[in-house]
Amino acid sequence: MKKIELDETREFNPMGMKSIVLHDSEHFKILNFNINGGSVFPVHSHDLDGQLSILVIEGEGAFLADDNATIPAKTGDMLVSDIREPHGVRADTDMRIVVTIAPPI
Repeated sequence: MKKIELDETREFNPMGMKSIVLHDSEHFKILNFNINGGSVFPVHSHDLDGQLSILVIEGEGAFLADDNATIPAKTGDMLVSDIREPHGVRADTDMRIVVTIAPPI
């Protein structure tokens, strides 16, 4: 077992986004992204099979999709999608998200 204390990863980068690998195995990968308010984690996709989840652990903004669609996102909200489906995040306030990717890329 492995315990991860997310309070210890509350670091922000003045340049816009801080990325921290929380777990990486052959089964899945967990990342913590801390995004400054007013910044965007650009819409992107990956050319492989699998799924991902994006959990907002702090802040407010929106989940982004390829067709310029936005889905409001706040603390406690989670997005689940195929890895091939375009996804991104806009942070309206300082925002922290935990992304789980399976299989890991």
